[in-house]
Amino acid sequence: MSKVQDFSWSVVFAWVILMTFGLVAIYSATLGPVSQYLPGYIQDNFYKQGIFIVISIGVLIAFQFVSPRTFLDLSYLLYGIGILLMIITLLFGAEINGARSWLRFGPFNLQTSELMKIATILAAGNYLTSRRNITAENIRYATVAVIIILIPASLVLLQNDLGTTLIFLTLIPVMLFWSGLPYGVSIFMISPAIIAYLGLINVYYGVVAAIILTAVIFFIQKRVWLTVTSFITGIITIAGVQVALTQILKPHQIARISAFTNPSFDPTGAGWNVIQAKTAIGSGGLTGKGFMEGTQTQLKFLPEQWTDFIFCVIGEEFGFIGASILVLTFLFLFFRLLNIAGSHKHPFAQLVTVSITSVFFVHFFINVGSASALLPVIGLPLPFVSYGGSAFLTNTIMLAICLNMDFYKREFSIYR
Repeated sequence: MSKVQDFSWSVVFAWVILMTFGLVAIYSATLGPVSQYLPGYIQDNFYKQGIFIVISIGVLIAFQFVSPRTFLDLSYLLYGIGILLMIITLLFGAEINGARSWLRFGPFNLQTSELMKIATILAAGNYLTSRRNITAENIRYATVAVIIILIPASLVLLQNDLGTTLIFLTLIPVMLFWSGLPYGVSIFMISPAIIAYLGLINVYYGVVAAIILTAVIFFIQKRVWLTVTSFITGIITIAGVQVALTQILKPHQIARISAFTNPSFDPTGAGWNVIQAKTAIGSGGLTGKGFMEGTQTQLKFLPEQWTDFIFCVIGEEFGFIGASILVLTFLFLFFRLLNIAGSHKHPFAQLVTVSITSVFFVHFFINVGSASALLPVIGLPLPFVSYGGSAFLTNTIMLAICLNMDFYKREFSIYR
């Protein structure tokens, strides 16, 4: 009985709530009155999601009978298999929405980059926790860990999936910071993302951010070489953003960024998504218009409303109350996972749990931020809510790993 009580049922409860939100929203977005505007394969999304949920439930249960040592012992093997699958996908995979990220298995598509997230976290976590002497002067081990993450990130980028590439890149500062990288170096590693974001809005914002972050890094770390490197990196980032906007990015990508900074510049084109998303969320009011009663959803004004903009469906049909319950459930899940990480004695379990939590959080932050026009539309699903069998299965496996290492933390703590 004590063993059953030790299981983190609150995490499972949060998972069930999010899954239920997703099923309800996907049903409304694909099988409600809007179905008359959708092709048959889109209308099947609800049933496909249901199949993957059943599979995921079985996987979640099965993982609780696996020794946590297995994840540590098989980490490098799983990483190698994942890289091989990524290469096969790049060469022979199916292209959907411009990204060659899927392997076809009959009526189902497997997004191999999703599974690669798990393998990368386990491999990098194994490497970093076996070498815990990372300092500002001795970053050789950190460099190897970065390479472990950059290899799959580069393959995902070659598959033309920018959103998933960002997920891999965010693992770098999270995993290194938790492994002992100094605060100043950690800020240096995330500074390009901050500078690039502000530089997209206005180049002068990017310059100011570069100066402020450089000053903060010097104040914390007091290393001249790091301070100079930080400032140079900031200037290169600003220049890189400008070059990307004028020379590298494709027209539709530039249009998305322009729509983020000024949705009204092309209200019938790139700005359409942002305008309709904000309209849907705003029209929901306090309690929403009701299940399958959202006009933006049911008249198909919202694009990709079963994936990228599913938060808008929930906001429109269930209002501020429904959207708040969803957000609070996510925050509760993040809090519980971080609490679980803090309770571990084994560094591998700590690092893996924190890294998985960061993946969930970045997905949540970018998806909700894009839907509410706080961020450019990047195209990342909302964990456990958006349609996507591979994503749901992968996220459930990651959650199952966290639950497993928490359930066996007393036994796992002896593997030091």
